[in-house]
Amino acid sequence: MPPSLGEGGIRAVRDCSLLQYDTGLAMEFRPLRSFVEVVRQGGFSQAAKAVLTSQSAVSKAVKQLEAEVGVPLLDRMGHRSVLTPAGEVVYRRAVKLLADRADLLAELDEIRGLRRGVLRLGLLPACSSVPFTPLLALYRQRFPEIEVRLVERDSAQLEDDLRTGDIDIAGSLLPISPEFDFEPLCREPLVAVLPSGHPLATQAEIRLADLRDTPFIMLESGLALHRIVLDASRRAGFLPAIAARSSQIDFTMELAAAGLGVAFLPRMIAAQRHDAAVCQVRLAEPDLEWSMAMAWRRGAYLSDAASAWLALVRERHGEA
Repeated sequence: MPPSLGEGGIRAVRDCSLLQYDTGLAMEFRPLRSFVEVVRQGGFSQAAKAVLTSQSAVSKAVKQLEAEVGVPLLDRMGHRSVLTPAGEVVYRRAVKLLADRADLLAELDEIRGLRRGVLRLGLLPACSSVPFTPLLALYRQRFPEIEVRLVERDSAQLEDDLRTGDIDIAGSLLPISPEFDFEPLCREPLVAVLPSGHPLATQAEIRLADLRDTPFIMLESGLALHRIVLDASRRAGFLPAIAARSSQIDFTMELAAAGLGVAFLPRMIAAQRHDAAVCQVRLAEPDLEWSMAMAWRRGAYLSDAASAWLALVRERHGEA
């Protein structure tokens, strides 16, 4: 069984969770914030960069939190730190407390009439330009006073940012965890991007299994499109040989043009890129789709800026 926090430890965690309307609010949450970032970033030096402070300040904050709860939260093994059983409990609660605090401050600002005018929007680093550029341009045109802060991270990192309240809303691929609400944005089939000299390049439509002997050019493993293609390959009965991985769409197409193998892109993304050295062939896989939605933490408070963004998504993509 996990070790008990003890009466003093429980009281300390409870006291730390109090959302007081005073200038000490930010100070009370700094140890929690530092601790959460150490866990999320995988170390003290990375956490220091995330919270814009020194590594020694982060270490001091975590030690302060451990002193308050009365038990070690991290098992320090050289350069690695692993959560103790008590640390797992505190981390889970701290993530929710930090998100609730962000909601509280946002709601208070709305009540006081303090329109901060900031939309914190998370996007995937690949395949986001086509669906989001027109939306961002229209949003800017309608709400020029709102600052848009873009965060580009992979799906798992964006979900973490939503949980902690670091971003308001994120563009993510379906399926989405049930802990989030979502609004569909777009649904696109995938196309195979083949070298023009490939035997299948002139076909109007091919199946994924037809490409089992062709090396795959994949987006990085942290990106959702990588998982979509690999899962579909397994359903087709094979594991592909991977010739190369990249986080850049243009580079994957250049690699395909150079004859390294076949790349896979959503049709709307591929259609924006024209290269005589490659052919884009439709995949006859009804369940192989790139489906994007806007996601936010279930039950979270949405600022006016985030609500306006959602309204725009529904207006432009209501039938996605």
